[in-house]
Amino acid sequence: MSKVIDFQTDPSNYRHWRVEIDGDVATLFMDVDENGGLFDGYQLKLNSYDLGVDIELADVVQRMRFEHPDVGAVVMRSGKDNVFCAGANIRMLGGAAHAHKVNFCKFTNETRNTYEAALVDSGQNYICAIKGACAGGGYELALACNYIILTDDGSTSVALPEVPLLAVLPGTGGLTRVTDKRKVRRDRADVFCSVEEGVRGKRALDWNLVDEVVANSKFDETVAARAKEFATAAGHSARTGISLTPLSRKFSDDGSVTYSTVEVALDRDKGVATVTVHAPKDSAPATVAALHSEGAETWMLRCARELDDAILHLRLNELETGVIVFKATGDGQKVLKHEALLLANQDDWLAHEITLYWKRVLKRIDMTSRSLVALVEPGSCYVGTLAELLFAVDRSYMADGEFDGDNRPEAKITLTAANFGLYPMGNDITRLQTRFLGTPEAVEHAKENIGVALDAEQADALGLVTFAFDDIDWDDEIRVFLEERTSFSPDAMTGMEANLRFAGPETMETRIFGRLTAWQNWIFQRPNAVGEAGALQRYGSGKRGEFDRKRV
Repeated sequence: MSKVIDFQTDPSNYRHWRVEIDGDVATLFMDVDENGGLFDGYQLKLNSYDLGVDIELADVVQRMRFEHPDVGAVVMRSGKDNVFCAGANIRMLGGAAHAHKVNFCKFTNETRNTYEAALVDSGQNYICAIKGACAGGGYELALACNYIILTDDGSTSVALPEVPLLAVLPGTGGLTRVTDKRKVRRDRADVFCSVEEGVRGKRALDWNLVDEVVANSKFDETVAARAKEFATAAGHSARTGISLTPLSRKFSDDGSVTYSTVEVALDRDKGVATVTVHAPKDSAPATVAALHSEGAETWMLRCARELDDAILHLRLNELETGVIVFKATGDGQKVLKHEALLLANQDDWLAHEITLYWKRVLKRIDMTSRSLVALVEPGSCYVGTLAELLFAVDRSYMADGEFDGDNRPEAKITLTAANFGLYPMGNDITRLQTRFLGTPEAVEHAKENIGVALDAEQADALGLVTFAFDDIDWDDEIRVFLEERTSFSPDAMTGMEANLRFAGPETMETRIFGRLTAWQNWIFQRPNAVGEAGALQRYGSGKRGEFDRKRV
């Protein structure tokens, strides 16, 4: 699968989802074009999905937050008769490279986390209305909604049949959401995940697999009533959205990508990508009204969208790029002023949504399986929100003092209130709290320095960077680090980094991604699943998989 995957789309290009909006209620119809697969070699029958279907869903969810903030309830349902969703397409999974499967599952998890959190974060309540078979990834779409309504027609069921059918596990948090979110009893969950046919009607309700079971004759009426109840409770009908205009983006022959605020430079021979974030050139909006007027062109939102796209592009399209180097350059004072408007107006829906977008982008960086390093060079603008990059990476290097022949300002770091609660990680604590897990007083010491432009000596003393080097050692130290990092086993690096990044409390989100990483990188490579006689390869052939019976 060498095709370049583009994560940018818009409603005029949707092939798999249809959106209808009636006042403060939106309905998302999943109506997958079976001939609209992202790659050749499979058809998306029975509303099954691949990455292309999920790219559209992710776009829908973002547009709901920004373009339709007046919507308080979003109903997800099928646009086809007799089937809700058959889950991830098996032929696609069977033919995909392991790296694509991993990144596909990671992206679908991030998408589901986004609409699952929409109720708490934005007051948008996602409701799943199930009519027809809802299996595997289809039920995982439902599980990420906050309310599930099931029709009782004698045939509609929910199921997680991956174990008996495919010798793998639900890949988008299914098992974790069943036990941790819906709190299904362990023995019942064991039964549920072991039967191909799934669970219907009253049993699905009794086992808490759904929230409501409705007679088929009253299904549409009940769904509409619940949606209206939730939408009215949200009270968003007076809001006016903004348009998420297309990103400014240019690809070069060498694989580099240039946006309006972000640049991605590739050195494929060395396996290194350098992502540079540029500070705004324009002044911050003076008022909230001006922020709304600028809309998607305001720097904080534009930068978040472009950085998000750049990270996804590197994840899926530059698989042999093992190291991502972050740089931030420009006038940090302008960054601070753009950020200050958002911080001072968190009661405004747009200012709040922009910070939520940054929270999601930073989490995306946390979950990116590449070695991450940040360079704080002369002229850098690691301030506030951008300083979070320093705490997301695996290592950071800061230039100490003035560099000979470099007339840019000395490297400084400035912390703001944004670094102390606005952007929690998946473990529900900040990156600084995670960094200083054993010395929580260090977080308080850092907090005492909010607004101070910290030089390398001060930043190092506060523990905000890994190393600080002067101009004599800088080039050699960075070169040695990059050469060493790219010489290590990518598998070992992925495992090491994933283990070290998520210290602290466990949450449903960390469990989903931790368990996902474990099963993907083991079960999805075992012959029992993907071998020539494995269940995934034999699916649909009429032959059962042949298993190596040894437990390991």
